[in-house]
Amino acid sequence: MNLFDVIEELVSERGLERETLENIICEGMLAAFERKYPDAALKAEYDAKSGSVTILTEKTVVPSVKDPEKEISTKKAHTFDKKAKAGDALWVPFEEKIGRIEILRARQVIANQIRRVEASVVYDEYKDKQGEIIHGTIHKCERGGAVVKIDDQLAFLPQSNTSPADKCIVGYPIRALLKEVLVEPKNDYQLILDRASDLFLQKLVELEIPEIFEKLVEIKSIVRSPGYKTKIVVTSNDPNIDPVGTCVGVGGSRIKPILKELGSEKIDIIPWTESREMLIRQALKPAQIDRIELVEDDATARVWLGEDQRALAIGRMGQNISLASRLTGVNIQLVQKEKSDMDEPMQEPFEEQE
Repeated sequence: MNLFDVIEELVSERGLERETLENIICEGMLAAFERKYPDAALKAEYDAKSGSVTILTEKTVVPSVKDPEKEISTKKAHTFDKKAKAGDALWVPFEEKIGRIEILRARQVIANQIRRVEASVVYDEYKDKQGEIIHGTIHKCERGGAVVKIDDQLAFLPQSNTSPADKCIVGYPIRALLKEVLVEPKNDYQLILDRASDLFLQKLVELEIPEIFEKLVEIKSIVRSPGYKTKIVVTSNDPNIDPVGTCVGVGGSRIKPILKELGSEKIDIIPWTESREMLIRQALKPAQIDRIELVEDDATARVWLGEDQRALAIGRMGQNISLASRLTGVNIQLVQKEKSDMDEPMQEPFEEQE
């Protein structure tokens, strides 16, 4: 296979520009010759007809040659250019050869340049899709995450960007957020995916619920504990649209595809209200709240509830109260109901864990 066939294959299979590839190959060959002959004036030209690269050197036309490396006789010069005359500078084929080490150098330069061009093509193709949901197929499972095939590109979904409910099964379709498009590949991958962030779920909801995509219903806030629960605050920009009912759908038709995508994760959809107290009540569901007192410039909420509601408010490993605190932006303290020391918090002030 000559260089012409190699270039054509790269053009058709990887979408690279022919002229760019020709220049890269010429640069690689020139670098190899310049490495061995650093004092020679050289340049490289690609011949598309023969599929080869010719290395040329510049020589001065003289009647009688004294320095063969820099001069060429008038008679010999006429074999390349019949109009050549003494004193002219003429580019002629370089007759010296290079060895194995220089050839390896040329291959390295060419391979590196092609990788840079390919990276640039991928970046230009996907940079505007960053932050959007994309579809792919699980291509391979690795210790650090899953390799996902998106069209003709391989993307990486780190395990740290997945939910505990996610499973890596080769051949299965997958939706993920295109979290990052790198300028150059890192560990062989340029496209980094995510399924654990708040933004992934927000974009997923926008895809499944047209009213949110069209801004008729707006997401005011969203917090998530991947694999456990998500809380979403929604409001309607149309008085005739019920924001919660729109998101849930008749018989749960709107929310079910989202829940299926998330596996065992639950979603609480909360209607927006200007009342901080009411928002805290909604955020702590399924717990039933008796009374709320906002203190410290509304930065802390003391919440009274029955002993039987305490576990519901806290949630598994404290995640429900953690989500409620993040959602409302206040530090929530639970206070036991109907005790002489009811002003004493049931637990230490909740501190959000990163």
